[in-house]
Amino acid sequence: MIFILVSEISFGNCFSSKDSLQQTKCKKIFLLSSCGGLTAGSLVYLNRVWYSQYNSGKFHYFDDSQEWLQMDKAGHFLSTFQISNLTMKAFNWAGFNTKQKLWIGGTLGYGYMTAIEIMDGYSTGWGFSWADMAANTLGTALAISQEAAWKEQRFNLKISFHQTSLAQYNPNLLGKDLSEQILKDYNGQTYWLSVSPFTFIKSDKKLPKWLALSFGYGADGMIGANYNNIAVIDNEGNVKQFDRVRQYYLSIDVDLSKIKTKSKFLNAVLNGLNIIKIPAPTLEMSNGKAKFHYLYF
Repeated sequence: MIFILVSEISFGNCFSSKDSLQQTKCKKIFLLSSCGGLTAGSLVYLNRVWYSQYNSGKFHYFDDSQEWLQMDKAGHFLSTFQISNLTMKAFNWAGFNTKQKLWIGGTLGYGYMTAIEIMDGYSTGWGFSWADMAANTLGTALAISQEAAWKEQRFNLKISFHQTSLAQYNPNLLGKDLSEQILKDYNGQTYWLSVSPFTFIKSDKKLPKWLALSFGYGADGMIGANYNNIAVIDNEGNVKQFDRVRQYYLSIDVDLSKIKTKSKFLNAVLNGLNIIKIPAPTLEMSNGKAKFHYLYF
């Protein structure tokens, strides 16, 4: 209610003002109010919906650096990168100067993920993970350093997903349906580092800066978090064994943020979708063998 009241008072005719300084002031107030409201609301929601399932205990640490073949750490890396990138763009839109955009906007995502990590530290189901914090730090650092050096993200972190048959063997941990599996089943996730070579080339020719090379990392055969998979017995009583393997990918990609249109709305949509790696022909390396996918998701 307070957030709605502040918005109505501050922004009634604010954005329509012909005074550019007044518009900038309105944007800043709106952005900071939105960030504060969304952050507080989401943390309260997580605490009630997610953490309330586990008894809160004393603050403690938890070493999960060897779990899930580090796929969860790749998720932290991507999340903080994307949040930092988004908030820096928002701060730029609101008219903040370069230092404010980098050091306040760029670190808001890091602060948010740190708050979640502290909540983990009080949960008996998890614990505060320094490995998670390291991944968060790298994600934020990648976003801020590129914005400072080039005023754009030339190296982008993306994700793709495909359903696997492994979730059925441990649905509580890997997800019962598609909506849960997208978040929980690391076997179906692939994390990508996409880079457009033409952004580094200065030329009078119109080079396709949206065309990118993408390097991916994934893993398979994980029924549980640890290296020792849980025993899986099928309907006939046979014990099924799954080998945990790392997977490396090389593919082409499209940097949607480099495609500019005359529509501000469409540009915003393309920027939002840029977190997703488009399906494309892909070369996979795993277990010392190469495999080609005509279309990899």
